[in-house]
Amino acid sequence: MFFNQSKFKEKFSETLKAVFPILGIVLLLCFTIAPIPPSILLTFLVGAVLLIVGMLFFNVGVELSMTPIGEKVGSVITKSRNIWLMVIITFIMGVVITISEPDLQVLAQQVPSVPNLTLIFAVAIGVGIFLVIAILRMLFSRPLSQLLVFFYAIIFILTLFVPKDFLAIAFDSGGVTTGPMTVPFIMSFGVGIAAIRSDKHAEDDTFGLVALCSIGPILAVLLLGMIYMPGSTEAVSEAIPIIDNTVDMWNLFMFELPTYMEEMALSIFPIIFFYAIFQFMSRDGNKRTIIRICVGIVETYIGLVLFLTGVNVGFMPAGNYLGQTIADLPYAWIIVPIGMIIGYFIVKAEPAVFVLTKQVEEMTSGAISANAMGMALSIGVSASVGLAMIRVLTGISIMWFLVPGYFIALILTFFVPKIFTAIAFDSGGVASGPMTATFLLPFAMGACEALGGNIITDAFGVVSMVAMTPLITIQIMGVVFKVKENKLHKEAVVAMEHAPLVTAGDMDIIEL
Repeated sequence: MFFNQSKFKEKFSETLKAVFPILGIVLLLCFTIAPIPPSILLTFLVGAVLLIVGMLFFNVGVELSMTPIGEKVGSVITKSRNIWLMVIITFIMGVVITISEPDLQVLAQQVPSVPNLTLIFAVAIGVGIFLVIAILRMLFSRPLSQLLVFFYAIIFILTLFVPKDFLAIAFDSGGVTTGPMTVPFIMSFGVGIAAIRSDKHAEDDTFGLVALCSIGPILAVLLLGMIYMPGSTEAVSEAIPIIDNTVDMWNLFMFELPTYMEEMALSIFPIIFFYAIFQFMSRDGNKRTIIRICVGIVETYIGLVLFLTGVNVGFMPAGNYLGQTIADLPYAWIIVPIGMIIGYFIVKAEPAVFVLTKQVEEMTSGAISANAMGMALSIGVSASVGLAMIRVLTGISIMWFLVPGYFIALILTFFVPKIFTAIAFDSGGVASGPMTATFLLPFAMGACEALGGNIITDAFGVVSMVAMTPLITIQIMGVVFKVKENKLHKEAVVAMEHAPLVTAGDMDIIEL
């Protein structure tokens, strides 16, 4: 057995704890203030079953495959000691893996003014460049906070020259291109590179790759906005499928399943390809390890196919319809607290969140627990969804939230332990995953459509809001951690000062 029974039960329990709260909230809304057609509810429930099974397979598979693959590739590259070879291979990996990310295809279709292939390659090159920057930062042990301040300053300067209809999509791109497949690989890739370093800061520099890789897509889309200068754009929510019977519902899932099978096959192939090359170069893996990784890859693939089918077919229509129904209520303001409650729980069901919280707990030897990380992420996403719903109701520009939000986040980087800064900015990319794109975004789009707003300017931006607030909440957790650590240190010093001195006579007595 590659995965013991107790570990499997633990993963299953974690999955149920993550998914059941959001199911309970949706069902409560459906049977009280936001009734939805039985066909949409049944489709949602079937999607929830696929989501649970998919998350279980994904969590088991990632631990068996993606983590060791990323570490292997990272360590082999670093051992070569050839800086130019490392830069070239890292850039190629970043570009190829990003191109195969399914969410990037969705993003390209949301920007009609820019040719799809142009946007895809621009974003992929952006990720490749910033993955190289992230690796060089680790190798030369440069402060992450200085790089973040520098690049985000460039981003916000560029926003002054880009049409406002383009801004929300640009900031959303930073979250959607760091998906559930690329994040585990990139994070473990960083672990493999840090393992080569022997200095005391190597562990702290393990995190931060996702943070920098999230900047590339934002810069790429902003630059495209300056080149193409798109005019005012409108968008409408996708039509909600009407299901007359269970056979039609089954056919709906079966129709979409091959699409996600193909997308995930394309997404996982580059990772397998790079692993095969580096395994051949190192020739240090035993047969059992290779079989274990192959089994994990299959489980990861099955898990993501089921997960994406469930959330795209089952959750998207339910989110859209709930948003429309709640926004049509005489007390439409209630969508703000409802959105906050949904946001608090839905982040727990993001596949990559499991990977991040577990890796943080392991790399810090439990000093930063998975539960504490989960709580900080939930609070952050809850606040972000609440602010996003306020935007839907009022039409306030997203820049009124992003500018002060990132300003606070970047100021905090100078006052918290640097490992918290890296984890916080990684969390932004991890939290804004497929659950956000397939439930929260349709929820905001449905509400915006019901209120007669502009979907492009008022509904889009949910992903970027979700990516922003964890930067603040997790760094605040870092401030609390630092204060507690200083307090314990002072108490230890005081205790040492008041400890009774041992005299020579006392030593004689002890010896007797």
